[in-house]
Amino acid sequence: MARYSAVTTNDQSLGKPDDKLPSVFRFATELVAWVATPWALERHSVLLAVLALVLLIGVPTVFSTPGDKQQVIVPVPGYVTIAIVVVHMAAAVAAAWVLWPVWAVAVVGALVLATAWTELPRWRWLLRLNGSTRTLSGPRPSA
Repeated sequence: MARYSAVTTNDQSLGKPDDKLPSVFRFATELVAWVATPWALERHSVLLAVLALVLLIGVPTVFSTPGDKQQVIVPVPGYVTIAIVVVHMAAAVAAAWVLWPVWAVAVVGALVLATAWTELPRWRWLLRLNGSTRTLSGPRPSA
């Protein structure tokens, strides 16, 4: 007789894909966005550059999908986590285009394409979660 248990935040029980390689590409893309975006914006406004850096680092730190990270400050549906990654990819490419020669933009573009390709299983998994934070964290307490 098979034993069944309640849904937990354990990666295996949720069917979360292995994301070791995607994490490397995702971090490299984030790093390019964190460095290049403020650098590109500081030509126009130092305040805007600082604000962009705070948002690029702060938003994914605060908002995350339960089950995707162990520490969740503000739970959001999977599509929000995907949108945050896409914003980082767009910022990396746009800032590289403004700052660097064509060969460097091509390298950043290849990095972003590799990130998107390796992220697909994780993105499918995040979309399957349907933003259901109750299922992952238990029922909400009654008032």
